[in-house]
Amino acid sequence: MTQPASTGLQIFRADYHHAAHASALVDLLDAYARDPAGGGQPLSDFSKKHLVQELAARPQAFSVLAFDGALPVGLVNCIEGFSTFACRPLINVHDVVVLASHRGQRVGEKMLAEVEVVARERGACKLTLEVLPGNTPAIRLYERIGFAGYQLDPALGHAQFLQKWLG
Repeated sequence: MTQPASTGLQIFRADYHHAAHASALVDLLDAYARDPAGGGQPLSDFSKKHLVQELAARPQAFSVLAFDGALPVGLVNCIEGFSTFACRPLINVHDVVVLASHRGQRVGEKMLAEVEVVARERGACKLTLEVLPGNTPAIRLYERIGFAGYQLDPALGHAQFLQKWLG
């Protein structure tokens, strides 16, 4: 779908080769990066310049955008992974962005519904994501639409998300 011309909220899959989609993706991700929930720092110039072309080069990546008329207001970036236990793809929801002006209007929920459509089309067994424990509005959204903490054996507890930077 191309950028909407009419007013009102529209949710659609991003076309990385469409200039307005590419610009919206970078601007929305930069807004998220600047937010405390995204780390509080702007995207690097390198990321701003190369992000869209790098996503486009990866068939396992896709993004969903939300526009209110011509204004980009939401973004979800996803990366397909693989569940060895299920022997099927999984979709990791990597970034969820909704501009402050549009929070509380179910924009995130609508974008994640489109993510689920794409995941089912790809034969995915599940969606995964990480969220900071202090981001209670996001946690409420994710729980409302069916996400839950990950565990295999309750005696071992919930999985933790860890990282190791490779300088």
